[in-house]
Amino acid sequence: MVPHLITALTGPINELEQRVLDSMPAIERWFRLEWMEHTPPFYSSVDVRNAGFKLAPVDTNLFPDGWNNLTPAMLPLAVQAAMAAIEKICPEARNLLVVPDSQPKNTFYWSNMLQLKRVFHQAGLNVRFGSLSADLLEPTTIKLPTGESITLEPLTRTDRRLGLKDFDPCTILLNNELSAGIPGMLEDLNEQYLLPPLHASNSVRRKSLHFKAYDELCKRFAKLLGIDPWLINPMYTACGEVNFADGTGLDNLSVQVEALLGKIRRKYKEYGINEKPFVLVKADGGMVGSPQTSASQGMGILTVRDTRELADLTRKAQQKLGLCADGHCMANVIIQEGVQTNERVNDAVAEPVVYMMDRYVVGGFYRIHAERGVDENLNAPGASYVPLAFADSGRLPQSGEIPGSSSPNRFYMYGVIARLAMLAASYELEATDPDAEVYD
Repeated sequence: MVPHLITALTGPINELEQRVLDSMPAIERWFRLEWMEHTPPFYSSVDVRNAGFKLAPVDTNLFPDGWNNLTPAMLPLAVQAAMAAIEKICPEARNLLVVPDSQPKNTFYWSNMLQLKRVFHQAGLNVRFGSLSADLLEPTTIKLPTGESITLEPLTRTDRRLGLKDFDPCTILLNNELSAGIPGMLEDLNEQYLLPPLHASNSVRRKSLHFKAYDELCKRFAKLLGIDPWLINPMYTACGEVNFADGTGLDNLSVQVEALLGKIRRKYKEYGINEKPFVLVKADGGMVGSPQTSASQGMGILTVRDTRELADLTRKAQQKLGLCADGHCMANVIIQEGVQTNERVNDAVAEPVVYMMDRYVVGGFYRIHAERGVDENLNAPGASYVPLAFADSGRLPQSGEIPGSSSPNRFYMYGVIARLAMLAASYELEATDPDAEVYD
């Protein structure tokens, strides 16, 4: 199944698809050389937007949930990827402690955790779940609609090791974005591997650093393909501090928004695109929430099509940006080129989400939202999910197919863009690693 596009399957996307297929040996070698020098995030997911005239990642998540939305066909590939990742980090690993988010009533989330447990269990690990919640004082069983269950246990900290009662893990896997800050319980661990590292948490990450790394990689990658980097890269601007309560910094924000809209208009004119450009104003700190994390869905993003909209920011808009908690409305923001999605699943607006473990694409799904437009954020309440068999099609493109007619070719292209964003996350984490060696 090739996703239905409102625009005809001709033009830049099909040309890009052909360039990617023709350059596949060079692309795979390029990635292989990069991974010889850089460590991929342990796992990640990337939201991709296909506008019909450009294809670009719009969000990279280093604590992905929603694994239960992937097709069962992804399980063998995910298990192999998990084995490869664990062998590099702790070959003798026997016990894996998973620290999940605190969502006791969200059965979708716990179904996702159960799927992750299946992956790591089949990779040869004993898997148990430990909660950061101070309210959890004894093991608690969470029952799922399927009849299955997960046991959540209180974490214990002894000296410089983290574990559970009678369970001492070599490796600790975080599936908690730590948006509210890093608990002391997770710091200064001795001879235990914490994945992802603490500087990957949403309380530390900055979108501007990620997009800067992606921008630099895009220039090199586009040169390899012989294409305009803009076709795979959303432009962005770091705007600095804005106070959405008293208006401080709004004038600068307006100037920066207009400047970026002007750049997009020039690109649209260059490519003969008859669409109205838009930008997204986002809080620079942290990244947008995961597919099933209802607490963070739709937060941190404001769509702007005209600078006049900024003058009418209401308290509701401020809250939508997630910038006015506890009366504090000052925040650093970035402005990102909006990439519309012209994909449809059952007549609903859709966007592909690609899942990776270590450096491998292991699966994906379409996030669809019947009540959202092509230029709106789909990661919002009311979204639903349609699995994609990346395990079957995303890694095995078919040569000789007419561009736009082959789902393996289209999904392979999505995987290439997602891996490029994952590589940018690797660069980002290296740049922010507090323990990195610095050479003069």
